[in-house]
Amino acid sequence: MTGNGVRERGDVRTLGRRLLLAVDAKGYGGADAVRQGDFQEAITRLLGEAAEHAGLNRESWMTQEGGDSLFAVLPAGASESALVDPFMRRLDTGLRAFNRDRVSGARLRLRAAVHCGLVSYGANGFVCRAPVVVGRIRDCAALREALVAAPDAYLAVGLSTAAHEVVVEGDTTFRAQEFRRVSVTEKEYSGDAWIWVPAPDTEQPRREPEPPSRHDAPVVRANVTAKRVDGRVIVVRTDKATGTIEGTAESDQIGPTGEVVGVEIRTTDDGDPR
Repeated sequence: MTGNGVRERGDVRTLGRRLLLAVDAKGYGGADAVRQGDFQEAITRLLGEAAEHAGLNRESWMTQEGGDSLFAVLPAGASESALVDPFMRRLDTGLRAFNRDRVSGARLRLRAAVHCGLVSYGANGFVCRAPVVVGRIRDCAALREALVAAPDAYLAVGLSTAAHEVVVEGDTTFRAQEFRRVSVTEKEYSGDAWIWVPAPDTEQPRREPEPPSRHDAPVVRANVTAKRVDGRVIVVRTDKATGTIEGTAESDQIGPTGEVVGVEIRTTDDGDPR
């Protein structure tokens, strides 16, 4: 029951089975006011961009927000697979763009957790076990340690067993071995979680192709026999001189306008010989 727009004591509205997301920033409390404001703006924007990319209508989420945290209940029918892939992959991309050229202390790093379960809405927020589970996974020691152990990563994601089963069995780009199973014991919650930390986006040096070895190099052989040559005869014509080129030409007579070329190596468009 609701009176005068205010939910009365004991009034609980069941929302049903929903997809839940919990996010929190690492090191927010130690940042100054300017950096905290910067982080708040970035969290809101990056989550919105990731939701749009994943086809998850951000405006339809029911949320509880703190300065550096967010708890969201997605609408009925929202896809667990979409929330993990591509939502989390896009969030990671956004974090990397935000943190580019920032010193380590000014970088935004997030922990995120995903769960699906029964949710109800009470007088001062969400109730039932599912919101507790997703919050405990987000704040668990294993997820915190995973982010600490990967200093070049900006995101660590923890999935409940229920969410992990849907994601791994669903239509995603994830492989089962990308998740690490951990035991979580936080306050009154005890259970398993599955952790994924995106690999560092380090650019690998470009490998130049190795020149073919003596045994791999091509061998070109050509033989030309003509009784009389009045025009131009080219035994072998090539754009590259890699490998072995062998050519022989036999002619009884070469006329005044005749020319025999054993090997002709052409040049590139800019005139450099090959």
